[in-house]
Amino acid sequence: MTGRRRWSTEEILDTAAELLRTGDAESFSVRKLAVALGTDSSSLYRHFRNKTELLRAVADRVLLAAMDGYHPEGDWKQRVTALALRLREAFGEQPQLATVWGRYASGGTGSRLVMEELLQALRASGLPDEEVPVRYHRIVILLAALIASEAGISAISPMEYEQGMEQFRVAVLGADPERFPALAHFARDVRPLGADRPAAFENILAAQLAHIEAQIP
Repeated sequence: MTGRRRWSTEEILDTAAELLRTGDAESFSVRKLAVALGTDSSSLYRHFRNKTELLRAVADRVLLAAMDGYHPEGDWKQRVTALALRLREAFGEQPQLATVWGRYASGGTGSRLVMEELLQALRASGLPDEEVPVRYHRIVILLAALIASEAGISAISPMEYEQGMEQFRVAVLGADPERFPALAHFARDVRPLGADRPAAFENILAAQLAHIEAQIP
C-alpha cells in the first residue's frame, strides 16, 4: 500500500501562499491547507506548530523576495526609502499577504534582513544609539500600515472600486452643510482613500524621515 506523500516545507508554503492570494488570513486554516495538499492536518504540524507560525513563514518569504538583490545606496534617508518601496512592490504583487505581515510579523531570515538594513540606515543618520530602536519601531509600524492599506485597495475588483468611489462622491458632495460644515466646505477637494496611493505613500514616509532628521543632534 502506498503511503501519503511527504510534502517539503517549501511546497507547503507555496500552497499556503496560493490559498492566501485567493482568500485572506481570517478564512485560511491548516485544515484547508491540508485538503489542498491532499493530506491530513497532523502531517503539517510536523513543519509548523500552529497557523500563526505558518502565516509568519509565508510573510517572511515575501520579505526575502523584497531583499533579493538589494544593495544599499545613498544616504540614510535614501536607503530607508528604497527599502520601503521594495517592500511595497513585493506585497503589491501579493496584496493578500500584506495584512499577514502587519498582523503576524515574522522572525525569519527575511524579517531579520529588513531589520538589519533599517537599523543600519538609522544608525548611519547620526541618531544616538538609544534613539535608533525607537525610530525603527515607528517606521516599521508606519510601513506595515501603509502597505496593508494600499494592498487592501488593490485587492478589490475594479467594479467594487468604482462603486466605492461613487458612494464616496455622493456622501461627500451631498453632505448637509449645517451638520457637516467643514466637510461641505472642502467637499470638492477632499480625496477618497483609494486616490493617488503611490504619491501619498512616499509623502507620508518622507515626512516621517524629515521628522527623524530634525531630531538628530
